[in-house]
Order: sequence, then structure tokens, then C-alpha cells
Amino acid sequence: MFLVRIMNDMKMKKKLAVTFISAAVLPLLLSGLFLTGKLREIVINDAFTQLSNNVERVRKRTEELIKVPLNISYRLTIDNRMKKVAAQKYESYTEVIQAYREYTDIRDYIQLYKEISSIRVYVVNPGALNNWEFIQPDNAIMAEGWYKEAIEQKGLAGWNLIKDERNGSEQLSLVRSFPVDSLGEKGVLAINVDKQQLRSILDQEPFTTLIVDDRNRVVGSNEGEFFGKNLSEIDGDAKILSRQEGSYDTVVNGKASKVVMVNLNPENSWNGLRIISIFSVSEITREANQVIRLGAVVITVSLMFAVLLIYASASLLSGRLLRLSKHMSKAGAGSWETYIHIDSKDEIGLLSKQFNALIRSVHDLVQEVQETNHQKNLVEQRQSEMKFKMLASQIHPHFLFNSLESIRMEAHIRRQDEIAEAVWLLSTLLRSSLEAGNGNIPLREELERVRCYLEMQKFRYEDRLEYHLTVDADLEVMPVPPLIIQPLVENSVLHGLDNREEGAVITVEVKKMPKGARVKVCDNGAGFTAERLAEIQAELAESVHEQESKRIGMRNVNDRLVLLYGESSALSIESGSGTGTAITFFIPGGALND
Repeated sequence: MFLVRIMNDMKMKKKLAVTFISAAVLPLLLSGLFLTGKLREIVINDAFTQLSNNVERVRKRTEELIKVPLNISYRLTIDNRMKKVAAQKYESYTEVIQAYREYTDIRDYIQLYKEISSIRVYVVNPGALNNWEFIQPDNAIMAEGWYKEAIEQKGLAGWNLIKDERNGSEQLSLVRSFPVDSLGEKGVLAINVDKQQLRSILDQEPFTTLIVDDRNRVVGSNEGEFFGKNLSEIDGDAKILSRQEGSYDTVVNGKASKVVMVNLNPENSWNGLRIISIFSVSEITREANQVIRLGAVVITVSLMFAVLLIYASASLLSGRLLRLSKHMSKAGAGSWETYIHIDSKDEIGLLSKQFNALIRSVHDLVQEVQETNHQKNLVEQRQSEMKFKMLASQIHPHFLFNSLESIRMEAHIRRQDEIAEAVWLLSTLLRSSLEAGNGNIPLREELERVRCYLEMQKFRYEDRLEYHLTVDADLEVMPVPPLIIQPLVENSVLHGLDNREEGAVITVEVKKMPKGARVKVCDNGAGFTAERLAEIQAELAESVHEQESKRIGMRNVNDRLVLLYGESSALSIESGSGTGTAITFFIPGGALND
């Protein structure tokens, strides 16, 4: 009431100004602040998502790149010809040169694989020569940390930023030791990862991306100024040196930044690499801030124009109302001859015309009002709304089961045991289907559902259908998703009895394997042609379907298996025209202990 009184006491101009600020300026300002915050949040989240995806892509591509020198190192460390060339005793330099010339595997690897730039074999052999492939390590080389680590790690691969003796540049290299002879002598193999290949992976990234070894040295970067530096030399959060794989906020070069870090651990290696990607929040939001500033300018100009327009409108409105108020004051003083002329068609112009008409007939109106006050009858019509509630009756599952049980008992009384058995099977199958939730069930319950279904089909097809259920005893309690075998059996029954007068044989086999359990559903039906089998397999392999699959049961089973256990558990179909069909899937060992 206090606010209403204040608003009523305000002048028209102030009232319009307050109304405009309350109804337009404040909501617009609050909306702008909210949308600005949301825009920044969306931009940062999108950039962070892109950053995470980019880091994972760099990790995968880098892993593929370093697999090449890793595989080559495997081959060379077991290459007896290479060991013989590196370690045999030579009588003359001519013999050395001849042996180097005949052994071309290293040069072939360099020409064949663009992922590597050089291969060096370090073996102590006083009678040999250095040809940049076979190198006699001097004391300086053998004192290097990477050389000592390679000897100590006994054949494991290591990844370090080491100096190439040919051109003096540092490159990311694989180093590993290998036995030269049976006396325990060891040599060291060094394979340089090609800089251009590594740089081509990083240059595609829009954000600062670094590849760092276990000594925190930058072995790869899409910004050349960071290459070869230690992370401690970069003006950033000291925690970046000790942070493990993950994402976090930090400050780099005095700017708030987002950092995503993933580990790359090559197989059979004593150390690994880290992929680090950084983006500055201010750089990411720069374009958004420009849009926000432009929007603020547009909104400010619009508000100024609106204020001027509101002020002009308020002045025009208040001026006419003031004229009308003065004439009303005259009429209130008893001057019934006063008239006002306002040339407009809005509410104020209409009010002035009505005011003039009021003045002309005020006496008659007073009398008429007095008469009509006694005769006036206010008629109110009330409409009663009727709400109709539609009651939907639904058969409760217990009612359905009780009805089936009554039918079964009546069949027993009439000595129709086969019908009673079929009704019992149907009741059991319906109950298990209705009670199936989202959790796993023991294998024996799933097989009992399969048996009930097959007995129902056997009641229908009689001797035309024969089935066999085989399961290892210790697998009966294995947890499996509900309805994971029955749809496959149903598919086998449909196709097994399709156009086969002699009937069908359905076999369900659950067998324990070294790393899990194998489930196999077979039939001796018509099978699939090679073309049809290829279509079904392609259909199951698709991740997104533009139209609904015709094999809903198989597709549903396959999707659940892949989602629960991975691609290795997808359905495997073997079939041939006239030879039946076998569908197999695998439940991994971890699922046996769930």
C-alpha cells in the first residue's frame, strides 16, 4: 500500500520514468548481465570441450607415430645380422666399409618410414668406424643420462630429448639397450622421431599444445619458443610440474587459463610422455567480449532514444492532462459554460469530448443518475464448469495371473494336462517378462525363461521342434542382462521352422572360457544367403540408424551387449544358405564376478 500511495502521489513524468526504468531498463540490464555470463560460460565450456577433444586426438596420433620407432626397435634388437656388423672384429677398414655397405636394413627403414629421421647404433668396437649409423660411443656419450638409463633398464624402451651427433640438434628419440653377444656386452639403439611429422600433428591445434617427457622437458610444441625448454622455465603455475592426468585451472603468463593434461605411456617403456594443452580464458572470450561490448553500445543508444521518446510523450500527455484538469477545476467551481477542445483521437481527446458532453447535460444527468440508481439492477451470470474425469481401467498383472491360474486349474479338472501345462508356461513367461527390471539376473532364470518359451513353441509345433539347453554347472549363477538369450532363441525358432516341414532343432550352449563365458544359439533352419548375412552384419555394426531396423530383437541384444561389455561382446553370426544359423556372443570374465 505504501508503494501504491507513493506511485499515486507522483507526477505523471516521474511515474512514466519510474515505470519505464522498472519495466524496461532493469529487466534489460539484468537480462544482459545474465546472458553475458551465460555467453562467457558457453564459450569457455565449448573451448574446454574442444581442448579436451584436441588433446585426446593429439595423444592418439602421437601414439600412432611413436609406434613406428617402437616396432622398428623390436626388429633391430633381435636382428643378429645387425649385431654381427656392429660387434664383429674387423681386420681392416676395407672389411668394415664392405660390411656397412652390405647391411642396408637401417637405411631401408629410414627411407620406408617417414615417421623416423635417423637410426643410430652405439656399440663399443675399437676396430669399427663411425658412419652415423654405427657409432663408437666415447666417454661423453656413455656419461649421458639417457645412455646410462638405457643400459640399466635391460631392454625397455625410453623416450628422451637427446642430441643428434650429425647436426647437433635435439630430437625426441627412442633409446633401448640390446645384448650384443653372449658375453653380456650391450649396445644402445637410438631412433629419432621425425620432427616434421610430430610438428604436423601439433600445428593443427588452435591452442598451445606441448608434449613433455618425464624430465618435464618440452619435446614437441606447436609454438617453437617452447621446444627444448623445461616446464619450470615457463611462466606458469608451479603445480603444472606435479599435476597428473586431468584438467584444472591455472595462471600462465599472468593470465587465467585452462589446462588439460593426458599421459601417453608406450608399451614396454620405462618412461612416458605427457600431452599438455593450454588456452587463455581472455583469448577465448575476446570475440564474445566484442559482441557483448557491441550489444552494450546498441542497448545504451536504444535506451537513450527510448528515454527521449518517453520524455517527449510524457510532456505531451501531462500537458493535455493539465489543461483538462484546469477546466475540470472551473467546472467544479460551478462554471457549467466552460468547454475544452483537444484535437486528438486518443483517450485524452475522448475524455475531453465526454467532459464537454458532461458539462452540457450535467443537470439532466444528475436526475437520471438518481432515477437509475433506484432502478438499476445488476445482473450477474455465473457459469458452472463441469469437470469430467475419465477413469481408465487397466488390468492389473495379478488379475491376469489369477485368471491364467483359474484357466489352468479348470484344464486340470477337465484332464486337459497339455493345455494346463501350456497355460502354466505362458503364465511363467509373462510373469518373468513383467517382473524383469533393468538389473542383471542369474543365468538360470534367463535359461528358465528360454525353456518356457521353447516349451510353449513345442506345444504349438509338437514334434517339429526339438531343443537342447547345455550350460556349465558353475555358470548358472552368472549375472546376465534379462532377455539377452530369449530374443535370439525366438529368432532361431522363426527362421528354423520357416518353410521346413521336417522341423527344427534349437541348441543353446553356455560354455565357460578362459576369460569369460561364451553363449551360442544354433538352429538348423534355412540360414541366410551371403548377401543377406552381410546386410544383417552391416545393420548390427551401424552406430546410428536413419530408419528403424527390421531385426529389432537382434539389434536390441547387440546394442545392450556392446554398451555393457564392449565391442568384443557383439553378436557374431555364422550362417549359410541351407546350413542353419549360429549366433554367438561373449561375456567377459569381469562380468562373472559382478
